[in-house]
Order: sequence, then structure tokens, then C-alpha cells
Amino acid sequence: MAQVQGHEALGELSRRFAGAIEEAGSLKDKPFLRLRQEALLPLCQAAKELGFDHLACLTAVDYPQHGYFEVIYNLYSYAARAHLVLKVRCPREAPLLPSVAGVWKAALFLEREAYDLMGIRFVGHPDLKRILLPEPWSGHPLRKDYDMAQEQFVSKGPQGEDLVSFDQTRGW
Repeated sequence: MAQVQGHEALGELSRRFAGAIEEAGSLKDKPFLRLRQEALLPLCQAAKELGFDHLACLTAVDYPQHGYFEVIYNLYSYAARAHLVLKVRCPREAPLLPSVAGVWKAALFLEREAYDLMGIRFVGHPDLKRILLPEPWSGHPLRKDYDMAQEQFVSKGPQGEDLVSFDQTRGW
């Protein structure tokens, strides 16, 4: 496995995936690539082969005015002490991306969090379900169109299951 610095990895990945890179640059001295969805999984596998052995963070930003979510993967190489940021967009009406849980185990939890809070589905994830909110919760609270005026209350049912009820007479 070749160990490379962040900016060297940027060049290598840009060369290997030239047709799938939409933008390359640097954010506060961290190299980043914006790529097409279809390149996400193979590019992540290549980044790991280059020494980016840690998925430090996976987050998403909602851009409803543009009709997409941007999912951001912050990678780190312990051996090279280097960062690499990957960005990929997916449409709001069908937010689907391939799971990278087979590349980095941290994605098992991070993808579930993005699914729970933003509604992004990760195809191939072995256990994609809510991680912070109960399954019957309505909506995804970090979306810009989430209805914060609709209060939801969680209680337990007779078999210990989560029940979500709504109070539409009260507002924030």
C-alpha cells in the first residue's frame, strides 16, 4: 500500500478518476475532490489503498434551492498524517448513494446518522435504520424543509416498542 500525502493523493486520484472528478481544490489546506456518484465507491477504495485508512466524519448539507444534498467524507491517513475531503451530490427527490461501509467500518454508524437526520439512503448498507430517533419518527430533522412546528412525542407501547404521537395544537 503506497502512503501519500493529501495533495499527492489528490493528484493521483484526479488522474485515475479524471472523467468522474467535477472539481478539485483545497479547503483550509485540506485537499478535496467533488466527484460523480458512480465513482464514489471505487474512488473510496482507491483512497484507502493510498493510505487513507480512517473515515473521520461523514456529514451532509441540504441545498434545497439547488435540489440536492452534498455528502462530505473527511478521510485521514495516520501514516502520512494527511487529510482528504471527498464531496458527492445526490438529488433531494431520490437521495441514494452507495455505502462505503465495506471500505471503512466507521461508515456503519456515520451512514445511519446521515440517513436518520437527512434521509439519505446508502445502498448496500447492511443495517440502514435510524440511529438517533425512533423508527416511527416523521421526517429528517436536519433537512431545511423539516417541519419544526410539528411536535412529536415518544412513548413506549405495551410490548416496549417506540410510539410517536403528534400534538398539533401546540407550536414552538
